[in-house]
Amino acid sequence: MKRNDIKALQQKTVAELDKNLVELSHDLANMRLQKKVGKLSSVAKLKNLSDDIARIKTILTEKKLQSK
Repeated sequence: MKRNDIKALQQKTVAELDKNLVELSHDLANMRLQKKVGKLSSVAKLKNLSDDIARIKTILTEKKLQSK
């Protein structure tokens, strides 16, 4: 994820981030299944996806703390 993408994530609302988090979680589960079966083309995509999920969770936590 590039810097511009991270800045765009910070501009999104909590609802949009939650929706994005659910989508990425489903994608991660599918990729893990593909890895077990042996059909995953690139293992690096799996790492990048889990990093993106962590970034979104961090931004969500920051937003929740700012609202308090």
